[in-house]
Amino acid sequence: MSVARSEVASPETSLAASSTASEPASPSARSTQGSWPSEPGSGRGRSHGTSSHDAFDRWFRYPAGFASDYVGLLLDRLQVETGTVVDCFTGSGVTGTAARARGLGFAGIEAHPLIAELARLKLTPSATGQAVRDLAAHIEVSVDRDVESPAKGWQHVLTGEPDLVRRSFSDETLYALVLLRQAVVSHTDDPAAEYLKWALLATLRDVAEVKVGWPYQRPGVARKPRHTDALKRFLARAQNIATDLDSVGAAAPAVVSAQVVSGDSRDPTAWAQLSGSGTACVASPPYLNNFDYADATRLELYFWGDVTTWGDMCREVRADMVTATTQQSSVRGKADALDLLRLRVATHPAPAKEIVELVDDMTRVKKERQKRSKEYDQVAPAYFVAMWDILQNLHDFLEPGSKAVWLVGDSAPYGVYIDTPRLIGEMSEAVGFTFTEDVHLRARGDRWGQNTDRHNVKLAERLIVMEKP
Repeated sequence: MSVARSEVASPETSLAASSTASEPASPSARSTQGSWPSEPGSGRGRSHGTSSHDAFDRWFRYPAGFASDYVGLLLDRLQVETGTVVDCFTGSGVTGTAARARGLGFAGIEAHPLIAELARLKLTPSATGQAVRDLAAHIEVSVDRDVESPAKGWQHVLTGEPDLVRRSFSDETLYALVLLRQAVVSHTDDPAAEYLKWALLATLRDVAEVKVGWPYQRPGVARKPRHTDALKRFLARAQNIATDLDSVGAAAPAVVSAQVVSGDSRDPTAWAQLSGSGTACVASPPYLNNFDYADATRLELYFWGDVTTWGDMCREVRADMVTATTQQSSVRGKADALDLLRLRVATHPAPAKEIVELVDDMTRVKKERQKRSKEYDQVAPAYFVAMWDILQNLHDFLEPGSKAVWLVGDSAPYGVYIDTPRLIGEMSEAVGFTFTEDVHLRARGDRWGQNTDRHNVKLAERLIVMEKP
């Protein structure tokens, strides 16, 4: 479930609101409160995000989404008892694990290839918990020996590591991590190795000696690592994974189907890889003015060797992602998206006309600024065209009578208020849904109230409910 709590301290939501900036719209006739559960607050290793304690969520705390316990509350509220739950922003698979716990099938699409792999391993297990324990024990013996008695010139092993990786760990810790990586890779013919890969990737931030919190990695800022023994922490994470895999086997209700496609949910060919149809959707799209999910996972991508340069990351990881940050935007992308929106004004003036006008407002306000501003006016049109296309694909995949619940927040780039939830709801009507509810969950963005360059528009996180007739 690829959503970020877009409260990152960056200019993405900056500039005090001017007298020409749009104001938040008054509540619509669809606005409801109290009829849907709110997100659980902080606690149990969570704070408006995936849990670091709950089964499966704890494998890797991806900087997006909410914990599966909240998805479970939403599924219960929807009274979904049979069929397949859909998530077109699958992320690390929290919707899928919540669906499986209720004996429901799952179908998801995730654009980040590494994270799609993680979701697939959770939802379509290829190894038992015991197999993971056995391989971890075998690796422990060899790595522990080499760490305790390193060969002469062992530091030479580290010279080929990317600069970000070298700067994030002490030489001794990085040596242990590299030995673990080599050991896991040497067992690629064993399905359990896929799970130990994630035990290792999740260990990186636990033992890093610099600031590597989400979403930014700051290798120039030192910190005390939460854990000092990389091998011991790796084994603990492997045990968590094994325990969670055991729970899937022990539950043993009727086997339910789960599908995870690594691809672009804007593209109908990605949906064509899913079999059957959906009976409900619980999802959370990336927020407008989001952080960069590819960059947020750069430490893991570089360490594993999936990419070695920024250019590689843009081509191999970011290419299929929805444009939600300025790093992904371009002048050409803005122009192409505006052309599409203007074409849609003829048939769907609401919301296409409003989006075009909002982009014009942002472009004007940006030009009026006395300092250089990021190109949020380029992000918005591409973002909304993407949401429109995804909604169409989702509508086509769902069965009649199905409901879709999306968690999303509004935003105010340059102080221009964009009611993203309402606009997405209106786009859903353009593709055939009925937009039934718009539910206020909580205020957001207040944590940056001391930022003098920030707008003063009140923002909120909301649930929108759509139904396919």
